[in-house]
Amino acid sequence: MIATQPAAVTSTPQAPRLAWLDALRGIGAMAVVAEHMLPWLMPALRPYWFNLGMYGVLVFFLVSGYIIPASLEHRGDVRGFWISRVFRLYPLYLLVIALVLLLAFWVPVREQVPRDLSGVAAHLSMLLDVVHTGGVADPMWTLSYEMVFYLLVTALFVRGVHRRSGTLAVIFGVVAVCTGLVLSAPLLAGSWPAVAASVAFVAGLACLISGRFRVTAAYALGAMALTLLVFGSFVPWFGAAILAVMFTGTALYRWERGEGGPAPVVASALLVAVAPVWSIQAGWWWVQPGVWITTMALAGGTFAVGMALRGRRVPGVLTWLGLISYSVYLLHHPLLKGMNALVGDLRSVPAVAQAGLSLGYVLVLLTLSWLTHRFVESPSQRLGRRLSRRPSGAPRDIPVPG
Repeated sequence: MIATQPAAVTSTPQAPRLAWLDALRGIGAMAVVAEHMLPWLMPALRPYWFNLGMYGVLVFFLVSGYIIPASLEHRGDVRGFWISRVFRLYPLYLLVIALVLLLAFWVPVREQVPRDLSGVAAHLSMLLDVVHTGGVADPMWTLSYEMVFYLLVTALFVRGVHRRSGTLAVIFGVVAVCTGLVLSAPLLAGSWPAVAASVAFVAGLACLISGRFRVTAAYALGAMALTLLVFGSFVPWFGAAILAVMFTGTALYRWERGEGGPAPVVASALLVAVAPVWSIQAGWWWVQPGVWITTMALAGGTFAVGMALRGRRVPGVLTWLGLISYSVYLLHHPLLKGMNALVGDLRSVPAVAQAGLSLGYVLVLLTLSWLTHRFVESPSQRLGRRLSRRPSGAPRDIPVPG
């Protein structure tokens, strides 16, 4: 979602053409911020005819689906891809976890976070949502599906079938509909999936980076990710629907390159749209047919407009927001909780005061996000790029075309 900056791709002469993806990330990040901010600061402005936060998340997932496989294919190197991902995702992620725990004496950690080994293990692998474990920062749940997508794409790439994106989008759409009909809770219950998945993730990642048993590790991690997605998620149909959206983003990339057509995109969109209609787990207001379909249409329309205008100059403010979007995404909710603990309930104060506090919150958030991007994200990404360029003694993992 958020952490989708394709280092390998953006380093090419095509980089200006990818500014539209940064713009989409900027839009998505601010939509998520608005979804969490408005109920606390300006509740009268929160829309209910669509879900702002889910709109932003769906835009992010489409961007990830579009660019992550392209980044891996451009590299042709599983080792370099995963070094880049680790140094892109973990430094800021670990910093936010440390800050939340440090401030726990003032702002208690969420009740959904287990106070045992499973909580540590789930955060280590980032597979939080698919092992039914809450994150110390609420927005971290989306990183679970980013990680599942990376693991599946790696397995598909090693097997040489990664170009069948349209088929995969439709398959996950069908899985979303079917699991919604039969599963009302994760079948892999308890705390052991989080611990077992974390051990397998660390061991498998070591194999992917070192080159030892790389193919076996890629297949095993892909199978584990798929199993957890369907049988370990908080809401199985929703997890499958997210993967359908992400592979739809990849199918759009294939279509743009002349490697596929629009039929899988349309089919997967229809399947995701109807997935919650008969689902056992579909009691939230934002998955009611009208709201859910409207949210999907707006997210898809935003992505389509971005693609249509990708050859034009993108406003600098949007690309800047996209650049710091990962920091915005991870920092905004802890900052909001801290602000709420400091000043109390603001829903009853005058509208002018609400507007002023909202503006102040956004300015502080953007300033902090710029600082963490400059002093945490950028240095760690540069280090990751240097490490990924070092020869590993193993050949590049360019697969036979599927």
